[in-house]
Amino acid sequence: MVEEEEALPLDGNAHNKEIRETQKERGIKTRLWVFMLEPLYWLKMLAHELHWRFIFGVAIIYGTSQGLGGSLFNVSSDYYWKDVQKVQPSEAQVYSGVIGIPWIVKPLWGILTDVVPIAGYRRRPYFILAGLLGAASTLLLSLKKKVDVMFALLSMTAVSAGAAIADVTIDACAAENSMSHLSLAADIQSLCAFCSSIGQLVGFTISGFIVHQIGPKGVFGVLIIPFVLVSSVGILLKEQYVPNFAYKQVYPKFIDASKATFTTLKCGDVWRPCLYMYLSFALSLNIHEGMFYWITDPKAGPALSEESVGLMFSFGSIGSLLGLLLYQKVLKDYPYRGVLFWAQLLRGIIGMLDLILVLRLNLKLGVPDKYFVVLDEIVSKCTGRIKRMPLLVISSKLCPPGTEGTFFALLMSIDNFGSLTSSWGGGLLLHVLNVTRSKFTNLWLAILVRNIVRLLPLALLFLVPRSDPSSSILPAKITKAKEDEDVDKASNIELVSLIGSTR
Repeated sequence: MVEEEEALPLDGNAHNKEIRETQKERGIKTRLWVFMLEPLYWLKMLAHELHWRFIFGVAIIYGTSQGLGGSLFNVSSDYYWKDVQKVQPSEAQVYSGVIGIPWIVKPLWGILTDVVPIAGYRRRPYFILAGLLGAASTLLLSLKKKVDVMFALLSMTAVSAGAAIADVTIDACAAENSMSHLSLAADIQSLCAFCSSIGQLVGFTISGFIVHQIGPKGVFGVLIIPFVLVSSVGILLKEQYVPNFAYKQVYPKFIDASKATFTTLKCGDVWRPCLYMYLSFALSLNIHEGMFYWITDPKAGPALSEESVGLMFSFGSIGSLLGLLLYQKVLKDYPYRGVLFWAQLLRGIIGMLDLILVLRLNLKLGVPDKYFVVLDEIVSKCTGRIKRMPLLVISSKLCPPGTEGTFFALLMSIDNFGSLTSSWGGGLLLHVLNVTRSKFTNLWLAILVRNIVRLLPLALLFLVPRSDPSSSILPAKITKAKEDEDVDKASNIELVSLIGSTR
């Protein structure tokens, strides 16, 4: 009896321990499911607040066109200039800047879709035309056997124009909803960045394999598919028909839109962050082509294959996604200046990884090239995304009511002009240091100069608003002036959002 009485508590303790372990295991599983389903709940909330057609448009434009299509285009372009056209890295760097010019003139596309309807519709024809322009240009590049450098450059620029035109309307929707849903401003930009990162991840993952199998010209043929989907956004869009449009009023409307934009830009609270955005991107000198030529060189560099390059860029997309998640979960409520300070500082420091790679110090540390370039790409893209997110939120909150599309396009063109300056500045740096297709002796010096220049925007943070993402940036006098304008006059320059036209 004594032994049995002593055994009972032991059995009871063992049973209680088993229950606690079972409950703990169930709790872990529950938290895991909640973590996995949280993005779905988040998307459901956004779809409920912003309309599901906006989510669809973002998924196609940002995810399929810019993300998937853009990553395939970037990788195939690198190999096209290097292996097909056989140009120098400094030339390829300049060409990449030229291809980005359609993104600099985005305000032109925004004003056109604002005030110049086609066949009675303001949005649908521009989506369809953007898709057709991109598809036709990629088809020419893929089918034409011998292509002159200038013809190839014009065709690639046309591809870029198709993507830029399609991007304007979605940008307008994002800006308009950020102004009407101030608490969701960061979430809206996170949604756009999330779709872009997922698209890039898929695109870069398969890019190396596709380039290896069918070559860069073959990849251009594949890019027809994303542009067809861009046209489908215009086909599915339900928009009010505008009969008997007075095209004689186009010029006055252009003037009105330009005046409204100029009035907003004159405000110090607006032009100061715009100046910072431009300088921040312009001072991040882009020497990507020099690095690309080096990592694929069989003698001087690691001689990475097409598959390895695609894999490297795909890990970069993962890094970008990690940066997005870090911003969304931890940093989105912090003041802009603090986030930008640490992001810019880290970008300058992390840029030294390229220097370690080029000087082959990673091999002395026992780290193989393929692992080191992946690490480099991940942390570089992660910090780059963290830096860009607060700038996007600021941009979305600087747009005056009634001209969200045009003004947001203007702000994005400022960013893109900064990127163009960065690309041409990097090309000039590579040329001055005599970095060519086969000479990489001074590549380390180009990396060092780039990293030092990257730290200069830290001295310009006083141009950035002190506020946080939950606050409004646009001065009250601008919004009040808009409210006091005549309704008919305001409607002439208003970019009707994709959401509003489908409800």
